[in-house]
Amino acid sequence: MNRLRKGDQVVVIAGKNKGQRGEVTRVVGGRVYVANVNMVKRHTKPNPQANQPGGIVEREASIHASNVMLFNTATAKGERVGHKNLEDGRKVRVYRSSGEVVDL
Repeated sequence: MNRLRKGDQVVVIAGKNKGQRGEVTRVVGGRVYVANVNMVKRHTKPNPQANQPGGIVEREASIHASNVMLFNTATAKGERVGHKNLEDGRKVRVYRSSGEVVDL
């Protein structure tokens, strides 16, 4: 079970985008894509078959998962995440500081 999932609110804790918040749009291996964070400019060739124009395209680049923390709305801070097995057999993510279950 990963500590970060698509749709999570995260805060960047290291790098050029330190302090920025956003929503995880996808998780690929140990890297995450966060909406409107770590924007880069890519020079792309036109592709008439895909109906894609050429030019300079601005899009998100990935960030390593160790450089982001899950954002806790109750404390308004980034929090570490652990795992816990509930009595009914489910495995859930919990905030390390308070032990409360992360919203599912």
